[in-house]
Amino acid sequence: MSAAPIPAPRVAGPALRFHDVSVTYRGRTAPALKSVSFVAAPGMITAVVGPNGSGKSTLVRALLRRVPLGSGRVSLADDDVLGVEPRAFARAVAVVPQREEPGVALSVMEFASLGRHAHRGAFGGMSAADAAIVRTALLRAGADDNENRRIDELSGGEWQRVRIARALAQDTRVLVLDEPTTFLDIAHEMAVFELLDALAQEGRTILLVSHQLNLVARFASHIVLLDRGSVAAAGTANEVMRGETLERVYQWPLVVTRDPAVGAPAMLPLRGGGAFHTGHRGGPASGGAR
Repeated sequence: MSAAPIPAPRVAGPALRFHDVSVTYRGRTAPALKSVSFVAAPGMITAVVGPNGSGKSTLVRALLRRVPLGSGRVSLADDDVLGVEPRAFARAVAVVPQREEPGVALSVMEFASLGRHAHRGAFGGMSAADAAIVRTALLRAGADDNENRRIDELSGGEWQRVRIARALAQDTRVLVLDEPTTFLDIAHEMAVFELLDALAQEGRTILLVSHQLNLVARFASHIVLLDRGSVAAAGTANEVMRGETLERVYQWPLVVTRDPAVGAPAMLPLRGGGAFHTGHRGGPASGGAR
């Protein structure tokens, strides 16, 4: 991925706030989210982490109004997202969902150009300015070399980068990504995190859902750790990446050490944790911050 610039927002992105958000899916008794509150502020990466089933993707669905809230609300700046018109929402917030299958076999350029839809008239075509934004988005996402290929011909990693390019082409002040490094190799995974860091420095609001806890600790300014729908810890990497907390949430013995490259905390799972994993929650922690 390249660090080539795309037009930076004229002003900092709006804050994205979750206010005591609770969600219970139809047919379930246990809530997927229980009174979750946090702020994704402009100019930084806010990361939501946690085990499978902890409620991470449900937060994104709540933002997109794809699940009804049992209580609470989600706001963009001072506006409840429930009252934001869809086209206005798409001009403000770009989302890379966790799952998405190619539908029509568009070219990579055509698919990335879908990001400009909210900025065009109902029957308006692509302007030269739109095309330039799309090409720069492809460049930043590391997908420019596939511009003329069909999306159904791409590998999993290539498809992921094109999806990120489409979100960048929306040129929004808020970017939400649900597991954006799935299928990516180490180089492209690092490039995505570097890109998100650059976008945050441009003043954008970045909300990231990720399983890559150690990379999150390197790049995120604020981390929200979910456990069974509730906030188990929130704060900086040093405040959240604590052995006793992570062992309790992830139900696996581990130690927390320091990343030798940047000094950020890093989680190291230990072998032979099967007995720990099958035990009850709330037992004694065997690891800790080291």
